[in-house]
Amino acid sequence: MTITTLKPETAAQVTDAVRWALSAGEPLEILGSGSRRGLGRPVQAGHALDLSGLSGVIAYEPEELVLTALAGTPMDSIRAMLADRGQHLAFEPPEGGTLGGLVASGLAGPRRISAGSARDHTLGIAGVSGRAEAYKGGGKVVKNVTGYDVPKLMAGSFGTLTALTEITVKVLPAPEDTATLLLFGLDDAAAVAMLDRALRSPYEVSGAAHLPAAAAARSAVFEVAGAGGAVTLVRLEGFGPSVAARVTMLREELRADAVLGRDGSLALWREVRDGAGLGEGAGGDTHLWKLSVPPSAGPSTVEAIRRTLDVEVFYDWGGGLVWLAAPPDSGTAIRAALSAGGHATLVRAPEAVRAATDVFQPLPEPLMALSRRVKESFDPKGILNPGRMYAGL
Repeated sequence: MTITTLKPETAAQVTDAVRWALSAGEPLEILGSGSRRGLGRPVQAGHALDLSGLSGVIAYEPEELVLTALAGTPMDSIRAMLADRGQHLAFEPPEGGTLGGLVASGLAGPRRISAGSARDHTLGIAGVSGRAEAYKGGGKVVKNVTGYDVPKLMAGSFGTLTALTEITVKVLPAPEDTATLLLFGLDDAAAVAMLDRALRSPYEVSGAAHLPAAAAARSAVFEVAGAGGAVTLVRLEGFGPSVAARVTMLREELRADAVLGRDGSLALWREVRDGAGLGEGAGGDTHLWKLSVPPSAGPSTVEAIRRTLDVEVFYDWGGGLVWLAAPPDSGTAIRAALSAGGHATLVRAPEAVRAATDVFQPLPEPLMALSRRVKESFDPKGILNPGRMYAGL
């Protein structure tokens, strides 16, 4: 299919583009840099609305911990600006992409267990609905308590409700220091129990993951790859003296085998955030899934999956997030194993596979009906990223 790309440079031009699409009955694929295009189902549209031309920081107030930027602003430039002032986006988003794409996909990294998700840090938005109506929601100050619902609704909506043009996010001081406790040789169940113990401690743990032997061996961090088996990770962050004191106390409590310093910790948690190389190099023979489950149920869920499938895994969020590389056509077996609750999302597979399967966890009919009503209220003609999350929606 030949796709015509519309590339507006102003919010008014976005409104014009959506108005044209609405009048012509032509669906649009909403794009930023395209880095998240492989997430979700492929959009069947003859036209793309490229928002990367809406780029630039509108306001950055470090003292107020607030940043407002156009939706197509590259995340790399935002990261650099924040780093210059010793600040960051605390939910630890992946590299690359645009601010709009980040919020629309609702992504968060290992620090989600302590800092929340993209939704929790999105204060305000401006955009154009599928009705070709420009609107704003939320505010530009952290203490604003009105209008939060619409910004939170946009986070994780994958462009199906609104073409975002401007976003305001909360920023926070970046930690001065970081260290990671390493525990060697634990099986999955024992590791998740240890992570639970660490998270329940008073030591403000900001990362809790477990790499089984195969995942640990792939790490570029020597202390992890050289462990010769599974490695369990507990991260502590903050002011230098505080980190040092908490490391000493928690290391004794958990009987940790080693401590990784700042540089090694930063490299290691980037690997965890990005999937630790799970399934890489396998081409189309391995699909990558993310399972969100009750943390205590992570190991038993994996055990149930392994009864019928040959899979490789690692755990994040204290066991509540399971990254899983599985053979093709595994979705039914994976979701059948979620007896303790939770959901499974296919995050990497060929386009043809994503077009023919349920990428996101199928919703019970009452929730699907609610999703339809929300979609209809913002985009009654279904012109914005149709089918990106669920077929026919």
